[in-house]
Amino acid sequence: MIRRLINHTVSLMKGERFELDPQIPLGYLLSFFLNKGWMCICGMWKLRTMKRVFVHYSSTIKCRSRIYSMQNLSIDRGCYIDALSLKGISFGNNVSIGKYTTIECTGTLKSLGKGLKVGSRVGLGTHGFFGCAGGIEIGDDTIFGNYVSLHSENHNFQDRYIPIRLQGVKRKGIIIGKDCWIGAKVTILDGTVIGDGCIVAAGAVVRGYIPPYSIIGGIPAKVIKSR
Repeated sequence: MIRRLINHTVSLMKGERFELDPQIPLGYLLSFFLNKGWMCICGMWKLRTMKRVFVHYSSTIKCRSRIYSMQNLSIDRGCYIDALSLKGISFGNNVSIGKYTTIECTGTLKSLGKGLKVGSRVGLGTHGFFGCAGGIEIGDDTIFGNYVSLHSENHNFQDRYIPIRLQGVKRKGIIIGKDCWIGAKVTILDGTVIGDGCIVAAGAVVRGYIPPYSIIGGIPAKVIKSR
């Protein structure tokens, strides 16, 4: 009875069919959903919203006035999110952010960054880093493995007689399409555009344009084949 109630409630919340594995112990389920309830209270307080959001009490949220979220945003423990930027951060429905992930929209107070736009039903893995100064866009239904990092700006270094740190940066931004799978420990560099339906192999370093439905891997990443 309890399992059926949970399945029905979560399905309504997510807008898609949800069914628990019947082997999960009842005690584990009760503990899990009690924790989720506490995260919902923390989330509504931290983001000052009446929407259904779940934020672990140990996560840090900065510049919350520039965070725009739909329903069921989930931010796990130990995350650091600083939305200070021109466009802030926007999340679609049913977005989850894994534990110990950092989202930083502005790297220096000398120049505000652009920000982050995340579609619906996106899963960001644990221990990720999202540097959004040049702008990052992620399409619906895209999933990320653990320890993925995105860097949407790059240092200038053309002049050998000026320290690199004083030569400024260029910002092209990063765009990742819908229904992509980004493997663990992938690094995505400024100026990258990944088409819809792509798969990026674990450990790849990605820069440039990747055609839709490509499978890529390596350092630097190259197209291995198409789906």
